Amino acid sequence: MSETPMTQADKAQAFAAMHQPGNPVVLYNIWDAGSAKALVDAGATAIATGSWSVADAQGFVDGEKLPLEIAMMNISRICKTVDVPVSLDFEGCYAVGPTGVARNVTQALKMGAVGINFEDQMIGGKGLHSLSDQAKRLRAAREAAGAFGVDLFINARTDLFLKESNRDWHAGLMPQVMERLDAYTVAGASGFFIPACVDPELISRVCEASTIPVNVLMMPGCPSAAELAELGVARISHGPWPYRRMLEDLVTRFTEDTRA
Repeated sequence: MSETPMTQADKAQAFAAMHQPGNPVVLYNIWDAGSAKALVDAGATAIATGSWSVADAQGFVDGEKLPLEIAMMNISRICKTVDVPVSLDFEGCYAVGPTGVARNVTQALKMGAVGINFEDQMIGGKGLHSLSDQAKRLRAAREAAGAFGVDLFINARTDLFLKESNRDWHAGLMPQVMERLDAYTVAGASGFFIPACVDPELISRVCEASTIPVNVLMMPGCPSAAELAELGVARISHGPWPYRRMLEDLVTRFTEDTRA
């Protein structure tokens, strides 16, 4: 007999359980139903999209330039193609105010997603949403998920490190990072994402201070997966690099196979 497919609520619960400090879930970010199926067939137990990759694959640039209806169609196809938990890189939820956030989170849940990445940078603008505004946005997302009846994994992303290209200054951002960690946790975040933070000491400090799983982006200069596990990281993402490497491989094979 075939196994009974998991319900969306079951998938949300299973996805949350995968986030274990010291034994991180590794999410090799994909961009469409085909790439999702390929990874599940290879053994992936959860799937996560990457907004940069999804947008570029459809001919758009990152930063919510991909129309929301296309983003929803894409995540729907992914969720219908694979029977594992799927998390959507939802950028800023395609909204500024809490009402819009709640509306779009509900739409993502209707498509089958059980997790989202939710950024605090102002998409299309400069800087970050204020601490109080982002907390309101997070609460709206949590309340929308509660009303829908699925314990959505809200991966609250702070772009403090990503906005500061000089890594020598990252240590000075820690008071703001900790403040946002506390506020986002209280507002209902399930996890805390710190992309562009690659300093082992800083990563360790965030993990020690956090009561929710910490997510690190695997990128040049980042500690290895084994080192991140030792630091207490609970989730490792690969962002746009799987897609970029796929394109590089495609171009290389095209060049080799069409060479006269």
